[in-house]
Amino acid sequence: MGGSRISPELPEHLERLYGAFPYARSLDQDPLGMIRPWATDLRSAETLGIVASVLAIGTTASIRTSIGKLLAIADEAPLTLVDRASGDRIARELRRFRHRWIRGDQIAHLLHRLTELAETGLSLESVFTDGFERGGFATGLDELARALRGPEGTRAPRGYRELFPSPLEPGHSACKRLTLFVRWMRRTSYPDLGRWHRVPTGELRIPLDLHVYWIAYHLGLTRRRTRTWATVEEVTEALRRIDPLDPVRFDFVLCHTGISGDCPKRRDLSVCGPCVVRPDCRLWRGAR
Repeated sequence: MGGSRISPELPEHLERLYGAFPYARSLDQDPLGMIRPWATDLRSAETLGIVASVLAIGTTASIRTSIGKLLAIADEAPLTLVDRASGDRIARELRRFRHRWIRGDQIAHLLHRLTELAETGLSLESVFTDGFERGGFATGLDELARALRGPEGTRAPRGYRELFPSPLEPGHSACKRLTLFVRWMRRTSYPDLGRWHRVPTGELRIPLDLHVYWIAYHLGLTRRRTRTWATVEEVTEALRRIDPLDPVRFDFVLCHTGISGDCPKRRDLSVCGPCVVRPDCRLWRGAR
């Protein structure tokens, strides 16, 4: 069953949570903190951003460690990763790379695709925006996924294509990682990079990881019990009613409230007591 059911006080409580959030603490633990030094250069930000979003599986510490390994291979210059002259060396060094179930040959193939796209004059922003202007956000993600996979029939490492699901294909994936990448690139407000300009922030969609989904469900932002694209749309629409111009600005706060343990995902008064959204949580509504 769909449909959100939020408390009347939730918008005010979310704003208080947002305003008091310790961003510096959380950014030091987030993959985005490793991309921000290159935010002034679009291609560097896109290159490191898309790779970091693909690796956004598991703990933030392990994700940051894997990003650090890639930067070390590139001598701390993201564009070295997509320099055709360095391609063979990068591919050799990536043979030993592994992050969870993601292998180095898959990352090497992604870097090759990014090189090919750049040589045709395409940025990832232009790929996404062309799809967005034709059919909306989901179509933009579909276009981006297809571009990163490569043309039909392209030989790719085992499991590579599955790294880039589309919300328009069977299964209707929530596409957390690509949606996260678009958030990083488009939003201009801290802590995001603000390098893209052609998509209205009001049209962004929430990157629905496990932490955000769990908190969204218990705050009544969705009643769906699975993380699909329909759930993404439902949570985003509920947040859009709170902030029509920038609904996903709450994403970083909700995600790191879960990551940090500030939300223990069970009733624990010693942790939940100071939480400003505790009165809105399913676990506490009506509790004395």
